[in-house]
Amino acid sequence: MSGFGAQPQAWQSRHVYEQIEYDVTDPVATITLNRPDALNAWTGTMGAEVNDALTRAQADKAVVGIVVTGKGRAFCAGADMNTLDDLSSGGADGSASGAADGNELIEQPAADDGEFTGQFPFLMTVDKPIIAAVNGAVAGMAYPFSLCCDMRVGTQDSLFLTAFAQRGLIAEWGLSFLLPRLVGPAVALDLLMSSRRVKGEEARELGLLNELVEPDQLLPWCNDYITTLAQRCSPASIAIMKKQVYSELHVGLGAAERHAGKLMVESFGRPDFREGVQSFLEKRPPQFARIGDD
Repeated sequence: MSGFGAQPQAWQSRHVYEQIEYDVTDPVATITLNRPDALNAWTGTMGAEVNDALTRAQADKAVVGIVVTGKGRAFCAGADMNTLDDLSSGGADGSASGAADGNELIEQPAADDGEFTGQFPFLMTVDKPIIAAVNGAVAGMAYPFSLCCDMRVGTQDSLFLTAFAQRGLIAEWGLSFLLPRLVGPAVALDLLMSSRRVKGEEARELGLLNELVEPDQLLPWCNDYITTLAQRCSPASIAIMKKQVYSELHVGLGAAERHAGKLMVESFGRPDFREGVQSFLEKRPPQFARIGDD
């Protein structure tokens, strides 16, 4: 859906954080992990700031889609190694003072009985599409973070590395659920057990990347994709379909079809359905309301 010459509007906003950058250029919100000297290694502060930025983007009706990327050579190199060093010094029971810092790598939700209550699955509940613009290495806990985005676009410089087996760890943060559903169980086990490096072209072949572009086209491609969605597609429809796809990973086909029937009847009564039909009949671009419009 890219390549239609669409350009974002001039209106912009910016919010200042410590370890990320957050900018909105209608209709795109861009979250940039901003610890380039540490290859954007993940910290508790970064996690809290990403969550806050996602919440802002979800509430901003100017935002139709969100792009997440990293500053410098890496997307995100995984957990900050200083935190992992502190955590490992506590032994198997995690009793060292640094263990508390390890627990803060990701802010834990108050409840843990839902499918999407964790910080990374939280991305799946944001009712706007999220694209990971993979500008470099994705390692460790950044792996499930990127897989919880709706799409991943990369370059030949993109690199995926699970790393957990090399650190004496396990498939963390839901990766044992996410990865097999994307690449199949045999490939997932290979990537998890070997911790081998998967670069751009192979990443696309395996399904880790949706699209492979030139480095200087990475952010323009993502911005163009979201701008095209804003021009052609109903934000309300996108939000509902995203929720359908993720929630129905956990149910059978029959339940998914019955739920879709209910949602389809509801969609017949929305203004977006009338506008979609009329714009087609009148051979003009549709004028869909943004999420949050009265």
